[in-house]
Amino acid sequence: MSAIKLTRLRIIGAAGLVCAVMIGCVAILRVLDRDPEVSAPDKPSSPDLVARGEYLARAADCAACHSAPGGQSFAGGVPFKLPFGNIYSSNITPDRETGIGDWSDNDFVRAVHRGIGKNGTYLYPAFPYTSYSAMSREDAVAIKAYLFSLPPVHAPPRPNTLSFPFNQRWTMVLWNLAFLDERRFKNNPHLTVEENRGAYLATALGHCGECHTPRNIAFATNSRRQFAGAMIQGWRAYNVSSDPNFGIGAWSDRQITDYLKTGHAEGRGSAAGPMGEAVADSLQYLTPSDIAALISYLRTVKPQPGKPGNEARLSPTETAYAEEPGPEDREDNLGKRLFEANCTGCHLWNGEGRQTSYAALEGSRAVSDSEGTNLVQALLAGADLRTVHPAAFMPAFGKGFANTEIAAMSNYLIHRFGGKTGQVTADEVQQSRQNQN
Repeated sequence: MSAIKLTRLRIIGAAGLVCAVMIGCVAILRVLDRDPEVSAPDKPSSPDLVARGEYLARAADCAACHSAPGGQSFAGGVPFKLPFGNIYSSNITPDRETGIGDWSDNDFVRAVHRGIGKNGTYLYPAFPYTSYSAMSREDAVAIKAYLFSLPPVHAPPRPNTLSFPFNQRWTMVLWNLAFLDERRFKNNPHLTVEENRGAYLATALGHCGECHTPRNIAFATNSRRQFAGAMIQGWRAYNVSSDPNFGIGAWSDRQITDYLKTGHAEGRGSAAGPMGEAVADSLQYLTPSDIAALISYLRTVKPQPGKPGNEARLSPTETAYAEEPGPEDREDNLGKRLFEANCTGCHLWNGEGRQTSYAALEGSRAVSDSEGTNLVQALLAGADLRTVHPAAFMPAFGKGFANTEIAAMSNYLIHRFGGKTGQVTADEVQQSRQNQN
């Protein structure tokens, strides 16, 4: 072996050793710095505890991950599509055979805080225990009391379809050592009481960062980019930091409140996809004081920049042209013809919305994104917020339109209402279809 090759091997070996030592040090520090898990006898159930647990379970959005469409509540089976296979959520009803009916309080709290099931099985972080680890034991026990008050559902788990080595659960021991911060939430002395309550709701109970924070190569959230936006199940979870151009820093308190409670904010658009589900299953049930606390905390989050040119367009299209295109729109292309034939009845030519404000496109980030990620998903799958407002419904166009037509319609909407050049292609529409299947 030449001296040069030997030198390279020594350098690579030294670098590997340094990395291993650094990772080991981080792991040791995490173990030493974690909060101890306190064991206690099961807390007797009571109507007050169950009622509190129901509120907390809604705030934690448990139904979104554990209630499959068309299935029974909390019986699991919701798929999480990952680049290396699918994970299916578990049954958390009190069924003793296929659910958590034989779990003690300590078993449940350990799963919430450490991602370890009753039988010692390591859970995958599709279950957001990395956020729930900050949840208080009292809140976790209250949620368990509520779940145990529900009818048991016999629903055996669907097998995961992860490829090797991701199907090896023992590897989660190493992942947890590197990325799990096992500490309960503690008030920040630099924040007000209301802001600290909002921080607990956003980072522990509501785990907003699990969707809205980008992930690193190991699929752990990147804390340095908190709430900068990320991709989730084919949808874009938008930037919700305090940045005024790319986040929600320029939104009024009323706009944020309305969006969280109803799924629509005047001048800012409407929720769809996973965010629409979060509003329907969770956020609409928060008390006014918790909504106010959440907003107060979000105002303190470090502003995170976005992709230049993708700021939302806030100036509305000329209101005089509601029933016709208007003189500024002289194009005659496929996207325009499709919009005229299928969309103007609800959205109008100026995007104000006819039957309901939920159809308004002014300020919508979906039409301000030149890549059209969420716009394409909404056109393919539709949007349904009727559990929040009876008129908040948009039909799916996926089965009736070809990929080229969805792309053309998307690019026209981005141009007309977002003031940008759309970049949606037929191949990208096909990929979005696959993400929904």
